[in-house]
Amino acid sequence: MTTLSAAPYSTEEFEAFLDRRDEPTWLIERRRQAWRHFLKLDWPSRSEEEWMRTDIRMFHPERYSLPGSEPASLEANAPTGELALESVAGHVISLDSLPLISEVQDELAEQGVRFHSLSEGLVDAPDWLVEQLMVRAFDAAYDRFAALHAAAWSGGALLYVPRGVRIEQPFHVLSAMSDGGVDFGHLFVLLEEGAEATLVCETASVGEGDGFHCGGVELLVGPRASLRFVTYQNWNRRTWHFAHQKACVDQDATLEWTVGALGSRLAKVNQTVELEGKGARCQVNGTMFTEGRQHLAYHTLQHHRQPHGTSDFLYKTALQDESRTVWRGMIRVEPEAQRTDGYQRCDNLMLSRQARSDSIPGLEIEADDVRCTHGSTTGTVDEEMLFYAMSRGFTRREAARMIVTGFFQQVFDRVTVPSVRDALARAIATRVRECD
Repeated sequence: MTTLSAAPYSTEEFEAFLDRRDEPTWLIERRRQAWRHFLKLDWPSRSEEEWMRTDIRMFHPERYSLPGSEPASLEANAPTGELALESVAGHVISLDSLPLISEVQDELAEQGVRFHSLSEGLVDAPDWLVEQLMVRAFDAAYDRFAALHAAAWSGGALLYVPRGVRIEQPFHVLSAMSDGGVDFGHLFVLLEEGAEATLVCETASVGEGDGFHCGGVELLVGPRASLRFVTYQNWNRRTWHFAHQKACVDQDATLEWTVGALGSRLAKVNQTVELEGKGARCQVNGTMFTEGRQHLAYHTLQHHRQPHGTSDFLYKTALQDESRTVWRGMIRVEPEAQRTDGYQRCDNLMLSRQARSDSIPGLEIEADDVRCTHGSTTGTVDEEMLFYAMSRGFTRREAARMIVTGFFQQVFDRVTVPSVRDALARAIATRVRECD
């Protein structure tokens, strides 16, 4: 039985939140509809299959307020991230769900590219935003966290790339959180037919205090478009992280999604890729590293709806101390999705006897002409490998770092953004201690 506060926010607080915002009627109504879902739903409990391995009874949502409405102060706490991008097409930076910076290159804006805080996109919102925001790739009724996000999201970012526009430099989003702060940022990305872009998103904590992230991601990749998308979750170890992330990939479109999950006290992320068009392709490259008493849970879904789709999910996880990871993967193939090629795998490297990893791959196949495979492995660092490295002058810690880096190399080799690949390798290597 969960001990979470049944009603951490009152309807009066929610209405006050709406009153502080200058938003169009269509959005206010969607927020109120999501709020009705929030009031009807209960917090998830361990009696549910999806949550039976993730205990959130220590989470106290009543300690955190709904996002504010005043612009954040850049001078107060200037957030910085770890991903050293040499040059970017644009920046969006927020603090506690409030925008700090929105910049995009002038020549891209002249081509019709839009990249800024999502709140800015609500001013004279185009039809495509009104029709699709929180509609096609986000289900506000999925659970109480999804409903809370849909009702009270704030800040976030919008990226729109018109038909046929191809951009080489990456766009960058940094979401930061102060002590005791909240981040309800929502990311909305729309690439029209034949467009191409790279988007790198990272999180950072300003300080070591508690924090609460309740986020959402919508990626809409149009026909024959190509999106490289990076999420780098690096909150401090006292942050609660909950997110619903979904991509819809159209005909002959390509999505490369890189996940780096190193931060937070507890994370529960639902990651879905819908292959909606014929010949749609996606590749997901996941890295997780946990220490202390961290708990990271990722639930992934590869949903094939049309024929000739390809999906390739590879997650690598290393755990030390008393940390825990949960990965539940599912490949779902609809009857119409013949000639599907689906693959999923999660490999776990245990660096401590006290750590625990649960990997649960699954298949739901209703077509009869497909190739779908899945698997998971769990192992420890071989003492002979440590001895071999140490006999050649490495310390035990240096040897462990080298072995762990090699374990992740298969994923690193699939990441096509060099700065992200290097930053992930550095971040993981600095966290490795001696294996016990």
